[in-house]
Formats: sequence, structure tokens, C-alpha cells
Amino acid sequence: MKVLITETLRIDLDTEMWECRRCGHAHIGARQNYKAGLLVHDRDPREVHKPLLDTRLYERTYSPDPAWCRILEYYCPQCGTLVEAEYLPPGHPPLHDIELDIDALKAQWKDRPEMPEPAQAPDLSLERVLRARALHASVHHGHQHGAQHDESAANPAR
Repeated sequence: MKVLITETLRIDLDTEMWECRRCGHAHIGARQNYKAGLLVHDRDPREVHKPLLDTRLYERTYSPDPAWCRILEYYCPQCGTLVEAEYLPPGHPPLHDIELDIDALKAQWKDRPEMPEPAQAPDLSLERVLRARALHASVHHGHQHGAQHDESAANPAR
């Protein structure tokens, strides 16, 4: 049974492995930090946040100082999908942001059907737009408007 955890990660409860949802690559044991099974790119924050001021004229340029901040990007080693990105001080270990009780997860999912993809909730904003358009069409282009149009066409003096 595979359980979806994030947009890019799932856990195979049978093998107890973190997996990439895009390519299915098994990263590392699910009882460990998933980041240990991914490729890491330690980025200079100035690559992402370009200085807003001339670095020759100003010491502080609204760009993160690499002596104080680093950006770690975690990628699937098989397909290259970006799984996570985090800002940390240099030398700080990767955050352990997801720690699940695997035994409880197995018990919770033992009688449930597997969900290969997350259930899609209705797009309520789209539904509101469609209702508003239907209302507009019925008021401005509905039978009343058509009846008035036919009546004025039948009676040109009006």
C-alpha cells in the first residue's frame, strides 16, 4: 500500500520506503529523514535573490549573505524532481520536517483502498464564475429578452 504524503513524496507501507511520486524511485527507509535519500544542491542565495543595489557601492544589497544563509535544494536522484528547498544557516543540518509513526500509519490504512492520486475537491471559484455567467445569460439573453426582441421585430413602430 502506497500512501501519499506530499506533492512529490509517498510512502510504500509494505517496504517502508520513501518514494518519488513522479518516477517511483525508492529513496530511503520511511523511518528516516527522506532528505538523506535525495540529491542536495547547496545554492548560493545570491543566485536566487539577486542584489537590488550595486554591490560595489553598498555592503547591504537586500540579497542574503551566504555567510549567514544557504539554500538547500533536494532532488529525486532518478528523475530530478525538486522535492524540497530550505533556507538554513551554514553548517546547520537538514531539517527533519516529516516524522511519521509508520506503525500507526499501517494500522490506519490496512482496511482502506489505496489512493494512487489525491481526491480532487471541486473548484468552487470556477463554479461561482459558471453560475454568474448562467445568471447573466438568463437575465440578458434568456426568454424574456428574446420575447421582447420578437415583439419589437413584429411591431416596427415601437
